[in-house]
Amino acid sequence: MISKGLLVDRTADVLTFTLDNAENDNQVTGAMFDTMRVELHRQSAQPQARVLHIRAQGSIFCKGRERSGHDVESIVAEVERIIELKRLLRVSPLISVAAVQGDAFGFGCGLAILCDFVLASEKALFALPEMRSGLPPSAIMAYLGEYALPRFAFPMVLFGDPISAPHAVQIGLVSQVCPADRLSQETEDLIERVLRLDPVAVRRCKQFFLTAQQNSFDQNCRLAAEALTIDSLTRLAKRK
Repeated sequence: MISKGLLVDRTADVLTFTLDNAENDNQVTGAMFDTMRVELHRQSAQPQARVLHIRAQGSIFCKGRERSGHDVESIVAEVERIIELKRLLRVSPLISVAAVQGDAFGFGCGLAILCDFVLASEKALFALPEMRSGLPPSAIMAYLGEYALPRFAFPMVLFGDPISAPHAVQIGLVSQVCPADRLSQETEDLIERVLRLDPVAVRRCKQFFLTAQQNSFDQNCRLAAEALTIDSLTRLAKRK
């Protein structure tokens, strides 16, 4: 499937989004947003893939998004589209893996962070420069604190200074830093590790992990007891 600026491909168990707007620093346009939303909705309702792989063409991963809103109505629609895409990505039953080969600024940084795994080239930089234009990056701040330590996250959004991939690992934004010429192979190896796991167990694991982050300890203990019972009974049934 091809959308202007975005390539969508599904091979076996892997769904791949490739940002292909390199002449505009892989800025995500409205059409690209809509294509990703439609596909994520489809996978949420009836998963066909097991892994979502997000990558980009060219030397830059993504330096932001299109801002085409010109009045209250169009700006509200634009904001709702952004939030919906991020929600769908976060709660997707697929294990999401971002391969960040180059700079990830603004929306590009936020897109990568939301993935379950973020592999970055040693050359990549991460930044949230919106405040330099007088616009607090609220959409990213809504979840940034769940990934990065607050003492590092707040200066990042306040000043917008780029940070290196190794530093991004230290503060919790990136899973792994790879030599540029190893990024693709390391990503494929990680995806293969995921695919070797039981698919139902993987989806249940991700779902419980996300739920546990939002609940109290007591709530999580009750849910864990229910989940352990169900999973144990399922395992016994399989053995029989």
